[in-house]
Amino acid sequence: MSVSQVLSRAQLGLDAPLVQIEAHLGSGLPGFSIVGLPAPVVRESRERVRSAIVNSGYEFPPGRITVNLAPVELSKEGGRYDLPVALALLVASGQLRVRRQAEAECYGELGLGGELRPVRGLVLAAIQAARVGHDMLLPRADLQEVALARHRQAFGFTNLRGVCRFLGGEADGEVAVADPGAASPCVPVPADSIDEVRGQWRAKRALTIAAAGGHSLLMVGPPGSGKTMLASRLPALLPPLTEAEAIEVAGIASISMPGFDPARWGQRPFRSPHHASSANAIVGGGSKLRAGEISLAHHGVLFMDELPEFDRRVLEALREPLESGAITLARAADRLELPAEFQLVAAMNPCPCGYLGDDSRRCKCGPRRVQRYRSRISGPLLDRIDLHIEVPRVDPASLQRAACAGEGARLAGSVRAARALQLARQRCCNARLDHAGIEAHCRTEPAARRLIARVSERLGLSARGYHRLLKVARTIADLEGTDALGAAHVSEAAGLRPSAEEP
Repeated sequence: MSVSQVLSRAQLGLDAPLVQIEAHLGSGLPGFSIVGLPAPVVRESRERVRSAIVNSGYEFPPGRITVNLAPVELSKEGGRYDLPVALALLVASGQLRVRRQAEAECYGELGLGGELRPVRGLVLAAIQAARVGHDMLLPRADLQEVALARHRQAFGFTNLRGVCRFLGGEADGEVAVADPGAASPCVPVPADSIDEVRGQWRAKRALTIAAAGGHSLLMVGPPGSGKTMLASRLPALLPPLTEAEAIEVAGIASISMPGFDPARWGQRPFRSPHHASSANAIVGGGSKLRAGEISLAHHGVLFMDELPEFDRRVLEALREPLESGAITLARAADRLELPAEFQLVAAMNPCPCGYLGDDSRRCKCGPRRVQRYRSRISGPLLDRIDLHIEVPRVDPASLQRAACAGEGARLAGSVRAARALQLARQRCCNARLDHAGIEAHCRTEPAARRLIARVSERLGLSARGYHRLLKVARTIADLEGTDALGAAHVSEAAGLRPSAEEP
């Protein structure tokens, strides 16, 4: 009898717990069992491993084979366990003698001919492996992704035989060294610059305030007024991601269905789901508890166009993550916690036909129809959106004016300065201030306090609305580099809040 052990890691949300692949070769009738809560795709690896071992020039062990994936309470998914299972069998059968001293974690899907195919989610595994000083053996196609996690002892291979030769003491691997250029935050491309937006000065100002304080924004206007264009320009105003934030973004993207594109390293996400998307697609979940759009937009922007057209359950599910910056997905046998610190930018028409209040075209909707349309968005959700603005149609004269060259760079510079001020003062953006932070950092002048009292009564602000008004005023003051909140700051913030009667 012989037992061997190879290390790997599972994928559990943004965690990558260590998994020990144990192989036992015993006497008895031939059989191959994989235990330890494997998903169907892991159980199917038996045939892939058998063919890969034989076609790589080794002998598949005879007798009774048992492979255990420990700890058994963790669910194991994906083809990442093919390589460690094959290595464990070769070590247990004595065909592979490991001569390397350092502990190594192994990942890779095997083809029937023994070739190694890339797997998803290795950014998270690389971060954990680097912390404990483990080497990584993985498909060569995954080297670029792993290098972003600053893991310098990662070795890439194209086939199973190359891995065996490397473990046996032959230099047949390629060390992945993090490329400093690839790890640098990306500069927003010129096509996303706000310079291209003609007119809409009030909307640009609201977009700047939203970017500076991390605030959510709702734009209401007729079709063709530029709401989508404005929303797509928000990432260009936001400060570059820090390295820690970039790793978080890459880690979440790596566990999604498309996976992470290393070319997008350091870029803030911009997610724009269709209004027909399901609740599971937006907030996450499903039979296998996958990350949704709100998590894929972590540290970036979630743009929801035609907001009233989204399912009511989808809209109500946004309320908790807008407050907490996280989402907890639970099933009877599973639980997953994911970050969801996104900026919500929403857009909608003023009425079903879209032309209420538009001078160019006459609205065909009656009052009841308008009210039904607007009531699709609940008051509690609207109360959680910091900024509400109207985006009117741009007149032809404004469209013909030359673009304001350098405007985007100037606004982005003021946003970066305001964000830096907030991080130095409270270690978070103003939109994430808790009650204690509001008390400590939103001190108002006497004239501003009197104005807040009048505004709260006129707008019918809730306690949440009152605190959000202060946060927006704090951001406006930060854009000016002012410490105390004056009446002018509160007045502008109040102009960006809806009254109790508005949608």
